[in-house]
Amino acid sequence: MGDPVRATIIVTGRVQGVFFRTSALQEAQRAGVSGFVKNLPDGAVEAVVEGPDSAVEQFIAWCRQGPPNARVDDVQVRFSPARGEFRTFTVDR
Repeated sequence: MGDPVRATIIVTGRVQGVFFRTSALQEAQRAGVSGFVKNLPDGAVEAVVEGPDSAVEQFIAWCRQGPPNARVDDVQVRFSPARGEFRTFTVDR
């Protein structure tokens, strides 16, 4: 399973208005990670996830593709120690 890790993920491309956040919620539940996803003012999407390293990697791999109508141009990931602050995964406005 692996030690818990935290990843801050910035996804750029056509990622707003294409159900990216809703799909990310479903993928987070499938992967077993907690955290949140939100739209950023510049058109990017930010996700902060925590969980076992393998689950976080699974979620990051999904972010590189996104949902069917998305076009992912770039994914930036910054890892840090897990803080244990999330109980679930939420979609923030």
